[in-house]
Amino acid sequence: MSQRSHIPLATYRLQLNRDFTFVQATAIVPYLSALGISHCYVSPLLKARAGSMHGYDIVDHNSLNPEIGTPEEFDRFVSTLHEHGMGLILDVVPNHMGVMGNDNAWWLDVLENGESSVYANFFDIDWQPIKAELYGKVLIPVLHDHYGVVLESGELKLVFHRERGEFDVTYHNHRFPVDPREYPRILQRCTAAPLDQQNPDVLEFQSLIASFSHLPTRSDTSSERIAERNRDREIHKRRLAELCARSPEIANCISQAVDAMNGNPADPASFEELHELIKAQAFRLANWRVASDDTNYRRFFDTNDLAGICVENEAVFEATHRFILSLMAESKVDGLRIDHPDGLYDPRQYFDRLKQGIVDATGDGSRYVVIEKILTGAERLPTDWPVSGTTGYDFASLLNGLFIDPASAVSMDRIYRNFVDDETNLDDLAYHCRKLIIRVALASELNVLATKLTRIALSRRRTCDFTLNSLRDAITDVVASFPVYRTYVSASGVSDTDVRYIRSAVALAKSRSPAADTSIFDFLGEVLLTSIAEGQNSVYKNAVINFAMKFQQFSSPVMAKGLEDTAFYRYTRLVSQNDVGSDLHRFGTTIQEFHFANQERLRFWPNTMLATSTHDSKRAEDVRARINVLSEIPALWRLRVREWRRFNRNQKTIVNGKPAPSANDEYLLYQTLVGSWLSESLNDPDAWKNFVERIENYMLKAIREAKENTSWINRNSEYENAISSFVKKLLKPGQQNRFLNDFVLFENRIARLGMWNSLAQTVLKLTCPGVPDIYQGTELWDFSLVDPDNRRPVDYDHRQQMFRALREAGNNGIKSLLETPEDGRIKLYLMWRTLCLRQEQRELFQGGEYLPLVVEGAKADHVTAFVRMSAKSNVLVVVPHLVARLLDDADAPPIGERVWQDTEIALPFCTCSEKYRNIFTGEFVETQKMQGEEKLSVSKLLADFPVAVCTLG
Repeated sequence: MSQRSHIPLATYRLQLNRDFTFVQATAIVPYLSALGISHCYVSPLLKARAGSMHGYDIVDHNSLNPEIGTPEEFDRFVSTLHEHGMGLILDVVPNHMGVMGNDNAWWLDVLENGESSVYANFFDIDWQPIKAELYGKVLIPVLHDHYGVVLESGELKLVFHRERGEFDVTYHNHRFPVDPREYPRILQRCTAAPLDQQNPDVLEFQSLIASFSHLPTRSDTSSERIAERNRDREIHKRRLAELCARSPEIANCISQAVDAMNGNPADPASFEELHELIKAQAFRLANWRVASDDTNYRRFFDTNDLAGICVENEAVFEATHRFILSLMAESKVDGLRIDHPDGLYDPRQYFDRLKQGIVDATGDGSRYVVIEKILTGAERLPTDWPVSGTTGYDFASLLNGLFIDPASAVSMDRIYRNFVDDETNLDDLAYHCRKLIIRVALASELNVLATKLTRIALSRRRTCDFTLNSLRDAITDVVASFPVYRTYVSASGVSDTDVRYIRSAVALAKSRSPAADTSIFDFLGEVLLTSIAEGQNSVYKNAVINFAMKFQQFSSPVMAKGLEDTAFYRYTRLVSQNDVGSDLHRFGTTIQEFHFANQERLRFWPNTMLATSTHDSKRAEDVRARINVLSEIPALWRLRVREWRRFNRNQKTIVNGKPAPSANDEYLLYQTLVGSWLSESLNDPDAWKNFVERIENYMLKAIREAKENTSWINRNSEYENAISSFVKKLLKPGQQNRFLNDFVLFENRIARLGMWNSLAQTVLKLTCPGVPDIYQGTELWDFSLVDPDNRRPVDYDHRQQMFRALREAGNNGIKSLLETPEDGRIKLYLMWRTLCLRQEQRELFQGGEYLPLVVEGAKADHVTAFVRMSAKSNVLVVVPHLVARLLDDADAPPIGERVWQDTEIALPFCTCSEKYRNIFTGEFVETQKMQGEEKLSVSKLLADFPVAVCTLG
């Protein structure tokens, strides 16, 4: 058992939920430890909405999720980790909480008390929105139909909880607490009942009605009046509950009043009192379709039941992090993964506050903190942020590109455009997709921003002529033109980098604008840069800074939803590129670019995460590895897709006068099948049925995300049925299915080549500077698609059984691994051997030098080689890439002299002959001096295994 370190050597991501709990996680700890994992890295484990399969809809930050285990089971999990020298990293969600329903006490308090709630400032709510009817209210878009229709159908019910002395309005599983100051509307109905007016209970009841009516109003937000209201309402509720307990007569009278107010669907007029009561509340119930336009609370993207919280408020930070920091103080948690930091008002302030919180809790500021920051293009993580790095999307994109042939960019582009008959410009597509998202999903957030900007404009005579509509349009155009997810302007200033991004977006928006007067863009640019506030009074300056910072919270979800969740499903040239953090302008990564990025990472972020698959991936690492092969064989790919289109032309359905699926969706389907194909399932009817269902479900999600022929909001059932039918017809086994028979022959070659890609990228992830992260189950081949497909249960019994056999065989089983690579044992073996080496040479892998090596010879362009060096030792890493053209026999691995010929690697750091031992085969390879320099033959390094990691012998 090794000494536990707070800085991980290798992490293993687990998705905890009701089907995979602390108990199951505890059971696999010995397996993960033996594999070489240093830290379990788990999805959010705080109390989430009942039935949550991901944990990001937290409703209580101060307790564990009971669905994944008890505190005792959590402690047992942690203890087992520690017994095996392992640690724990938690996924933390500081940006939002789960709302609606009946389980978030903070949110329910806001609905009951509005602006006077002690939690009013916990949530990012615009209490003075553009619509006057929403002043002091929160829009609640949960109704399945228009409000009046739902009300008059009797689905909105007034309910009295006599044991608590409280009234609610309910709608299915949703509860909306009634403002206690409005209780008299209900209780006064009882004063007309034949009650004994001299009865002490009746007198108490009348006193209570007066007491409720004299509570401070919701708009009275002084701290004293809020405290008074919060105190007195609970006292009055308690009195009412006690009164109902001792006076059945009064309790029954209240029940009758409630029944009367609930109305009769046969008489629409009977709902008037309930309607007036609902109108008087701090919430406005509305049809769910209203959300995109009128919602006045910040949401997580466009998800109505995830409300943004104001973690920039110190009280909110303390309330949401108290429990997590206590777990760190008790040494139960070693590190944190911060979800969606770009959604925060002031990310830098949050990171600083978190670091201080960790120091205060543990006395140690060296704990591991990584952030889910999505970097685009040449964007870099600010080096002064007090974090350990990102969660690895940037590395995943870099590494994936190494297995895409840059030389085929033009060919693949031409093949795609000819197939779909479309010349869409990528920049224009991204721009229009972002504008679409603003219009159909995030218009309410835009309205909040436009209102703020209008108030700024109206406060100065030089800008007061800019109208609300023109400002809204300008914001839309600038956000849609943004080159990155967001900037980080704050009261502390604006960085030179952010100045460039803002000016670039403003200039691009201005160039696209058809308006004769584009000065409105200059105004918006000055506000975003905060330069317009220089020399102005504090009120104006604060308004400008607040707008600039709120704008940044808006640009991030627009980019995510517009690019990742729309454009990536519309532009399908090579879909292995279409993943979080990818830059579609780049087609492949050169070896030089790969080495440079690794050296830069070692210099600035040596402990950043290295990912290849995550719970947010559009496609698993092994799916992408297969699809990447298409870039190496563009001519063959062009012939096959042309044939498949001809084979399947008659399988389409005419929808709205056009064949369905569209050419673009058809092209996506073929690539999806290439990447996710499970050949062994063809002979198992149940497995094949499951595979067909997975592909069908994926395609339905993909076309809804694309928002061209159908969408999540407006389903086109005809088009969706056509897609489902097309998938089923294409995947129906039988001799008559020309497509399927042809596809299987093609796929067999691609699948084998994809395996060599996967092995190479796995070795690189485990040896490059950074902390490798293994997503659950990917130690074997994983051909999962986007969630929920990638969150299916993992068969750990099968993996542990396979691992035991591998450990028993050791190096003696190498031949059998290469004979049947499709069973996944080869990937598990490679991962085990390399992770064990990381444990043996921790110092080298966590801080050792990274030295790119020059490869020479006939196949030099197909080899990536480097050495990791420390004062005590060095480790040589050699992997092939772009091997399709090297292998005439697709079934044979890229090994031996026949493939590599005279290719060799120069070792400039060697001054004399050295022996290297391959950790996978156990074989030794000796350097040879050629042209005055020590070199190693690639054909010897890769003589019996397709990748090499070698230690000095």
